[in-house]
Amino acid sequence: MYTLIGMPGVGKSCMARAVASKLKMRALDGDRLIVKKMGMPLWQIIEIYGLDSFKKIEEETLLSVSGDRLILATGGSAVYYPKVMEHCRAVGKTIYLYASLPVILERLGDFSKRGIALRPGQTIEDLYKERTALYETYADFTVSCDGAAYTKYQAEVMRVITNAERTAFALSR
Repeated sequence: MYTLIGMPGVGKSCMARAVASKLKMRALDGDRLIVKKMGMPLWQIIEIYGLDSFKKIEEETLLSVSGDRLILATGGSAVYYPKVMEHCRAVGKTIYLYASLPVILERLGDFSKRGIALRPGQTIEDLYKERTALYETYADFTVSCDGAAYTKYQAEVMRVITNAERTAFALSR
């Protein structure tokens, strides 16, 4: 299993689908699993049940995911759950999709209906500073997605996964 982590707006979901399709793997989106489980958008879950309940739902959902030839796109807040990150690293590799704060802000635009796990009074800038160290801590690999060269970033993620697959195969022989 390969787990994509990074800020909201970095492109984890799109990247997982595109790369999985090209590498004949499965893609799963953690946020979509939560939406399906709860029957409502993320922002509504947070609004109705509160941030703490959302975090429990997200953690439980992500801990239930594993499998071979699978690319998991997590929500940006997955790095707040040490058990989840330990699980993801135990069953595979973690790839941090990096983008600078100005790029993230541009990509997010109006994020009010996105379901971003912000504490009261917290800004995207605060969130970025807080999470960056966590992403770097949990990443086995980092791929820069800073700009508009999507096919370049996609090729780099595919290279990382292909090399990791080759290494795992060589070690199993």
